[in-house]
Amino acid sequence: MSDQACEPEGPADYARSCVECLVSGRPVPDAPGDALYSRRAACFVSLKKDGQLRGCIGTLEPAEPHLGSEIARNARSAAFDDPRFAAVRAHELAALACSVDVLSASEPCALGDLDPRVYGVIVAAGYRRGVLLPDLEGIATAAEQVDIALQKAGIRPDEQFSLRRFTVTRYCEGERSGELPEETGEVDG
Repeated sequence: MSDQACEPEGPADYARSCVECLVSGRPVPDAPGDALYSRRAACFVSLKKDGQLRGCIGTLEPAEPHLGSEIARNARSAAFDDPRFAAVRAHELAALACSVDVLSASEPCALGDLDPRVYGVIVAAGYRRGVLLPDLEGIATAAEQVDIALQKAGIRPDEQFSLRRFTVTRYCEGERSGELPEETGEVDG
């Protein structure tokens, strides 16, 4: 991800706490009591080590009853289940940085409706889906964004596919909690 401004603290710090506890073999802490965590929303948890991606897993639709559980679930998956990386080890914790992207509801769109700095994209053909978050370093055009999402899904560019877009509220470690925009909620797949 680029250096997009992050919203005030909370979710990313909670994700870090979850990762630290899981890596250390301790139970995951309860989510903070803030109302933000009781809302139902999909999210992605991203881990970076020395500025490089170390794990990123998320949901397009809420899989848990509230955001606190969704963050804990995806923090665990980002640390242990991202197939691109080995499981996070205790000696890496100090070098990790966490961020949480909370997704808005998705909406159908055309290529011309996308701006890779503003919108994430979901491409789908049958059961195959590919997703790319917005504002990723090195992605300057909507066509590049869609091409990468198609590759991730195993969809050829000449196949029929649908496009959906969504926005995110990005949270980084060390910043205070903010409220999600009203439109944030369940994402339609």
